[in-house]
Amino acid sequence: MPNEVAQTALANAHVELSLISLFLQAHIVVKFVMIGLMMASVWSWTIIIDKAILYSRTKRQMDRFEKVFWSGQSLEELYRTLSGRPNHAMAALFVAAMREWKRSFEGHARSVAGLPARIEKVLDVTLAREVDRLEKRLLFLATVGSAAPFVGLFGTVWGIMNSFQGIAASKSTSLAVVAPGIAEALFATAIGLLAAIPAVIAYNKLASIASQHALRLEGFADEFSAILSRLMDERG
Repeated sequence: MPNEVAQTALANAHVELSLISLFLQAHIVVKFVMIGLMMASVWSWTIIIDKAILYSRTKRQMDRFEKVFWSGQSLEELYRTLSGRPNHAMAALFVAAMREWKRSFEGHARSVAGLPARIEKVLDVTLAREVDRLEKRLLFLATVGSAAPFVGLFGTVWGIMNSFQGIAASKSTSLAVVAPGIAEALFATAIGLLAAIPAVIAYNKLASIASQHALRLEGFADEFSAILSRLMDERG
């Protein structure tokens, strides 16, 4: 009989300390902290997966474009192919510069005078827009990575304070009374770390890849600007 009582008590303790029961028994403030952290974690993973797919696709597209660009195909033909749908960053740079080039030579002769400066400006604006698209929402990962542990800690502190108030009201310091409240509070810190660790790792990795893509785009913009400058000198 004593063994059965002990097993029943152990089973009850297991139920009370399960993750779902820890959440359900937590103070309302701690619940809001946990829900906020879980939502931040889900959104972080959504961004991570989206950016991983985007960066992989962007790399493949740039590889294909550079292969065609340096294959000897005429700029006019490539422009006609891409002008209607520049579907990636490097193609957008090419189309923007070529559009300005064609406008200048198809217009009045005086419009050619400031062409190099206009092409540089167009490339800079397009590059900034494309880099911003690549880096969009990465700041959220950095914010979650830095703030989530402290938000979880706030939930833990609040939960422990609430537990101490319950201990004082019950006038019992038994481990069976103390453990559930402490466990509920520490659960908030665990969720905070669960949200923060992947966000920090992913931010560092994705920011590095975005920086590599940006440098590659800058290099292409400089090379293409030089090519157009040489063509203009030949025409002049």
